[in-house]
Amino acid sequence: MKAVLDASALLAWLQDETGAEIIEAVLVDGAISSVNWSEVVQKSLAHGVDVSGLRVDMEALGLIILPFDGDDAEQTALLWPGDRALSLADRACLALGLRHGAPVFTADRMWLQSASGADVRLIRRQDT
Repeated sequence: MKAVLDASALLAWLQDETGAEIIEAVLVDGAISSVNWSEVVQKSLAHGVDVSGLRVDMEALGLIILPFDGDDAEQTALLWPGDRALSLADRACLALGLRHGAPVFTADRMWLQSASGADVRLIRRQDT
């Protein structure tokens, strides 16, 4: 795995939004936490997208959906005191990146101020 994707990054790719080309380049070597995958599916459903087969399609492209385990849960919790602005799903994504020593791709600018120690890569320029 060369990259960890936040739900916002994968959704940008799925919806062909700004930054999709960055995700296209790392998707084949990418991973996403099952927590963030749940967020992708939920947001897709909220927009009326038929998600049947979505997981199979994503895995066929090379995306790995990793289970959220006890170690991830503990690392996610440890990120909370220093960064109360980040959601549970945000911290789950950062924890996965830290565990695997992989950069974390997101569309969420707030992550740049995160004190997590993760290598955060913003998929959209600061001025857009």
